[in-house]
Parts: sequence; structure tokens; C-alpha cells
Amino acid sequence: MLLMDILYWIFIGPFKGKSAHRESIFHQMVFVGVRSIIIVFFVDVFTGIVIAMQTAPQLEDMGAVIYVASLVAIALCRELSPVLTALVVAGRVGSAIAAELGTMKVSEQIEALDTMAINPVRFLAVPRFLALLFMLPCLTILGDLAGIFGGYLVGTNSLHINSDLYMQTTFKFLKFKDIYTGLVKSGVYAVIIALIGCYEGLNTRGGAEGVGRGTTRSVVISFILIILADCLLTAYFFFSKV
Repeated sequence: MLLMDILYWIFIGPFKGKSAHRESIFHQMVFVGVRSIIIVFFVDVFTGIVIAMQTAPQLEDMGAVIYVASLVAIALCRELSPVLTALVVAGRVGSAIAAELGTMKVSEQIEALDTMAINPVRFLAVPRFLALLFMLPCLTILGDLAGIFGGYLVGTNSLHINSDLYMQTTFKFLKFKDIYTGLVKSGVYAVIIALIGCYEGLNTRGGAEGVGRGTTRSVVISFILIILADCLLTAYFFFSKV
């Protein structure tokens, strides 16, 4: 019901002169995206480094160490970058959404919005939903590039692979499907994070203790649903015959 309400205000609201404020959407995009760049970058860089270091010995035994490049790129674009980025954002942004809206709920600020004839979903949930839906795929692309850069550092310095050859091998086996499936996944994860964070915040009960419970619950549920969605989407994209 919350999702349908959000979609109503996104697509029908503007025709009634009640669209979400652009300033609020931009503010949320900065909070969701720009302020998450550093942590996403370092998480994916070190993930790329770890993958390269873990797989290099086995591939070297088979005389195929050059394929570290393609393995790192495919693993990150298909799976690790979307999931890790979503988990980072769920822990940082999802919890902040639940805490902020929960605090507003228990301090009766949301009731004040109703009193002023301002719909809380349009005013509070829609900007956060749109910001996550746009910025999480952008952060995923950044994570893809950061992870490939991490693998590049290991490949060219520790494994002594020629720089040009490493990059050629990276993009030789990386298909467009590997990239767009990761972006589709990140869009689904964005919807999950936004809905869970807003739902828990708007339904907070019990004062400060309730805010803490709602914040914790939003992170835990988001993590579980992200992993579940990843499993289902991977099965659909790579194992179904549709």
C-alpha cells in the first residue's frame, strides 16, 4: 500500500499540482549519493583487491593468471558491486530514513503535517524514494569501476600483468548483460531500502525506544530482502529460459 501511494504521488500528483518539492529531492540525492561515494569506493576497491588476490594462485597454477582481470570484472558487475553497494546504503541511508521519520512520528510532527493538509507520503517518502531509485544505480556504476581498479592494482603490481593487456582482457569477456543486470538489481534494491525505511519510520511507536527498534528492524529486514531479491533476480537472469 505504501508503494502504491508513492507511485500515485509520483505519476498522478503532478497533474493535480501536488508534486514533490525539487529541493527536497535534490537534498536527498546529495545525502544518498554524494555522501556515500567515499565508503562505496573503498568497499568495492578492497573487494576487487581481495578477489584478485584470492583467485590468482589457482589461476596461476593453470597458467591462466591473465583471466584474473575478467573474473574480477564479471564478479563485480554481476553480483558483488550491486549487493555490497546496496548493503552499505541500507546500513547508512536506510537506517537514517527510519530514524528521521520515526523521530518525526513520535514527536507528532507527522500529525502536524496532516493538520496542515500536507500528505506525509508525498512530503517525506517520495523524495527519499526517488533519490534512492536514481542514486543507487549511479553508486553501483562507481562500485564497478572501483572494483575493477582494485583488481587492476593487484594484476599490474603483484602479478606483473601488462597494463594494456589487463584492460583488454577485462572488457573482452565482460558483456553488456553483466552490466545492465547489475543496474536492474540495484534499482530493485533501492525500492526495497526506501520502502522499508519509510514504512518503519512512519509506523514507529513507543517514543525513543521505538525509534531504536524501528531503525534496527529496517536495517535487518532490508539486508534479508536484498539477499533474497539477489537470489531471485540471479536465477531469473542467468538460469531461467525466459
